[in-house]
Amino acid sequence: MTDKKFIVSYAPHIRSNDSIASTMLDVIIALIPALAGGVFFFGLRALTVCLITVASCVVSEFIWDKATGKENTIGDLSAVVTGILLSFCLPPAIPYYMAVVGGVFAIIVAKMFFGGIGQNFVNPALAARGFLLASWPVAMTRFTAPMTRLSVFLSNADAVSTATPLAVIKGGEEAIASGYKEMFFGNIPGCIGEVSALLILIGGIYLIARKVIRPIIPLTYIITVGLFGYLFDGGFMQGDFLYHILGGGVFLAGFFMATDYVTSPTTGKGEFVYALGAGIITGVIRIFGGYPEGVTYAILIMNIVTPIIDKYIRPRVFGTGRSVA
Repeated sequence: MTDKKFIVSYAPHIRSNDSIASTMLDVIIALIPALAGGVFFFGLRALTVCLITVASCVVSEFIWDKATGKENTIGDLSAVVTGILLSFCLPPAIPYYMAVVGGVFAIIVAKMFFGGIGQNFVNPALAARGFLLASWPVAMTRFTAPMTRLSVFLSNADAVSTATPLAVIKGGEEAIASGYKEMFFGNIPGCIGEVSALLILIGGIYLIARKVIRPIIPLTYIITVGLFGYLFDGGFMQGDFLYHILGGGVFLAGFFMATDYVTSPTTGKGEFVYALGAGIITGVIRIFGGYPEGVTYAILIMNIVTPIIDKYIRPRVFGTGRSVA
């Protein structure tokens, strides 16, 4: 007699061969181009920071599972993804101990305190970045210029602090504004994984092709940030659309942060409202606030608003439409 297993679950009954591990593996693959770009532009120290954040995230989750007697969950690769994304949000010159603290905070405080994967209400990597930014604002905003010589790539000895493109247009830094080409390819100061729009776009297209994410959130978010900057930066309709979408972490956030399954809405309309709100908040912080970048706090705020969006924007239940006389 053939041994068959019957699985009983709550509706809706959706069958799929996907698993958490396979989905996370796709995300890791999609992040490789941007990681390679970060190492190319900022040297081996960028890779070291990434390895430290990944290790701190994985070890933190392992220790938590052991301490609480829960099943070991590091095999689902979600901690690895969190570690990579966290490193992408950090400047290359950040002290290593801060990277460790960020990894511990992302897993223990932002994820495991709320029950683990699927139950966190904010993106763990962005929550950790927000915590580090509030705790060590100077270190978190000390950005270095990209490296161009092999000796610098290997030693990281000549890293020079400079302003990011957004800090330049904010007016608080004395520097020459970067061109579109430099921002698109990644030859600009910034965080490890956010500087190259091209490499992030390659990873984003991979995720869309693999149906890991849908394009509505990244497209809505990126376009909203660009339009808001165009409409309100420097006077009405005098801003620079491309500069606003290429000069910071908009592409990274749009494709890899805002699309987190757990912290984003479940419907297409909800995703649109969520991304639109995140884009507007990003623009408000950038243009009217005191901080040149607003990605982190914008998405964290919309993560918190997500349950409200899901409550009021629901798909219509079949058979409940208005009757026709």
